[in-house]
Amino acid sequence: MDTKALRQKILDLAIRGKLVPQDPNDEPAEVLLERIREQKQQMLKEGKLKKKDIKNDTIIFKGEDNLHYEKLQDGTVKCIEDEIPFEVPEGWAWARVSSVVQIYLGLTHTPDYVNKGVPFYSVKDISSGGLDTSNPKYISEEEFDNFPSGAKPQKGDILFGRVGTLGKPTVVEIEEPFGIFVSLGFFRKIYEDFSSEYIMEWMDSSLFWNQVSVNVKGAVLTNLNTGWLSRFLMPIPPIREQVKISDYVKVLLAKTNFISTTEEELINLVTVSKSKILDLAIRGKLVPQDPNDEPASVLLERIRAEKEELIKQGKIKRDKKESIIFRGDDNSYYEKIDDEVFCIDEEISYDIPDTWSWMRLENCCIKEIRRGKSPQYTENSNTLVFAQKCNTKYNGINISLAQYLDENTLNRYPADEYMQDGDVVINSTGTGTLGRVGIYRDFNNTTGLSIVPDSHVTIIRGFSCICSQYLYAFIKAHQSELEKKGEGSTNQKELKPLTLKEMLIAVPPLSEQKHIDKFINVAFSRLAIIEKSLN
Repeated sequence: MDTKALRQKILDLAIRGKLVPQDPNDEPAEVLLERIREQKQQMLKEGKLKKKDIKNDTIIFKGEDNLHYEKLQDGTVKCIEDEIPFEVPEGWAWARVSSVVQIYLGLTHTPDYVNKGVPFYSVKDISSGGLDTSNPKYISEEEFDNFPSGAKPQKGDILFGRVGTLGKPTVVEIEEPFGIFVSLGFFRKIYEDFSSEYIMEWMDSSLFWNQVSVNVKGAVLTNLNTGWLSRFLMPIPPIREQVKISDYVKVLLAKTNFISTTEEELINLVTVSKSKILDLAIRGKLVPQDPNDEPASVLLERIRAEKEELIKQGKIKRDKKESIIFRGDDNSYYEKIDDEVFCIDEEISYDIPDTWSWMRLENCCIKEIRRGKSPQYTENSNTLVFAQKCNTKYNGINISLAQYLDENTLNRYPADEYMQDGDVVINSTGTGTLGRVGIYRDFNNTTGLSIVPDSHVTIIRGFSCICSQYLYAFIKAHQSELEKKGEGSTNQKELKPLTLKEMLIAVPPLSEQKHIDKFINVAFSRLAIIEKSLN
């Protein structure tokens, strides 16, 4: 069942007045709108509003000819029948957004961040689940005090994404002060009894997004412009009906979520199957060993030779502590660093086939294991920034979530910083996302634009004789362990490059790597068919 389509249908029926019956005894919406206009005039007298805040307010009404008209502030009346998308029930009314709520957008410049202070959020912190307050940035109280009011949401305001993640309305439940970046905006109700839930339902409806499409006019959607957002039409039910609608929507969406949860359980079974396949793969139990395969020890010698050649060419730097891991005559594992040799049996968590070898992840990488750089963003450019959100939890790599890099900063990015096909990406910060492993393939990037990682992502790039798909499979199989290795305070945990560099990796012969990759691809493609049937 397409639960997303069902959810959308429920919301569309709600804002059309077709979800709950009308009560002729309810106070008509025109009375509510008149009350809002009176409230605005009072706020104007008290200095809480300025004349510019109400200059675009209008009154929409139905004439004796049954057509819709709009009265402007200067008294001008014009017919807007061609703008009205559908008929609403008796007792309802139409209104422009700016006539019923105040619209604000966040800070238009990047503030100076500090280690502790007032929380500061951007669009990356908002989702369908609401505002994620677990990993904010911070600004000083002094800087916050100088913020414009539009960058300071309050409890009860309706927060939404303006850039990247669009919409996702959520009611602010936070009592404490916080600031927002321009990628977020919010509605502030004029009349307290106006239902916040109904506003969010309208914002999730097809009516809202149809108006977005009309204003975009075929261009690439980059943000919710508050200018044309203020002109959006909203169907207004009576106050009591707003409450009834929201209550019924909650019931129906809860049932829809139950269906979705059942499907999610099946998806989890698929996830467990994938995890088991990866675990068997990295233990040498997924495909049979071929005694004729060139052993991995020869492969490692080839890596060391390739590394020496690259060092001579000045393309990479020599490791400060070159590591060689071998099995002694006593069947124990030893590691040689410089002239020092010591036993590492305690680090070896399972047995591997005789033709396999252990090595540190650092020593099988052609690129230094490091996080990307903190980017400067812009509205449009020829270079993208790969952020944590691009490495999604369920849907792999999603480049559509990437933002544009300010190309005035390109001199900060050496050639090896640009992402390449087969790069393994690891989210290195953030509660709930730290340790997440993905693999970047060129076909993921349909834009054709160059892309660089930001400072919250670590790139792993192996030598040519290490299959990138196998490297990904191995690290992915250890994702749950990586998720636990974050260091720092609760909201500031990070997966340090050194932790990844010292990670032990079991390396099969090259031919076996290819067999493993083929098996995983076939198995995962069949599991993908099951996943697709559940969507």
